[in-house]
Amino acid sequence: MSLISVAIDGPAGAGKSTIARKVAQELGCLYVDTGAIYRTVGLYALRKGADPKNEGEVVPLLEELKVEMQVESDGIQHMYLNGEDVTAQIREPEISRCASAVSALPPVRAFLLDMQRELARTRSVVMDGRDIGTVVLPDATVKIFLTASPEVRAMRRWKELREKGNTDTYEEVLRDVIQRDYDDSHRAIAPLRQAEDAVLADTSELDLEESIQLLLNIVKERQ
Repeated sequence: MSLISVAIDGPAGAGKSTIARKVAQELGCLYVDTGAIYRTVGLYALRKGADPKNEGEVVPLLEELKVEMQVESDGIQHMYLNGEDVTAQIREPEISRCASAVSALPPVRAFLLDMQRELARTRSVVMDGRDIGTVVLPDATVKIFLTASPEVRAMRRWKELREKGNTDTYEEVLRDVIQRDYDDSHRAIAPLRQAEDAVLADTSELDLEESIQLLLNIVKERQ
């Protein structure tokens, strides 16, 4: 059976990780959350007191940084930072902002690009991020741009954070989502944009199961 690659791009809070993981399970593919990889680098920069937007402060850290991805028995992708499982820590809102900043640095992207491409060379993958279809896997079998309105994405994120005990208000989360959208789409290196041959999937009016089915239908039609 030939390998397939499904590239799922889209803005923060579109549900890429949750939906892509389920789609990968249905297709029997390896799920790769590239955002988690950048979050891991962002976490390390934060721990080291480096400005995540400052290339001169972040790049030297790459020499001492070992990022690994492992799918554990729970079926979830775990991220390891120099041997430490940081899967939970990288989901904090502060790390989200750091991830956006470090991912805009060309040396960081180059550092992680081969790691991401190698996974797709050796396995059938469902990979999500900001520039998978445009930069990381330009020849992906199927490309999907997954999105939803900022308000819907902020509400989903706010409910998720509230369940974890976070006290941020919906308005604060919405401002964060809008700022992240602006930062990701206006950065000079690999900005967030829909690939010309990607299928647009808007889930603003869909629940989780409907969103998963939508993407599965797109993949089956395009394979």
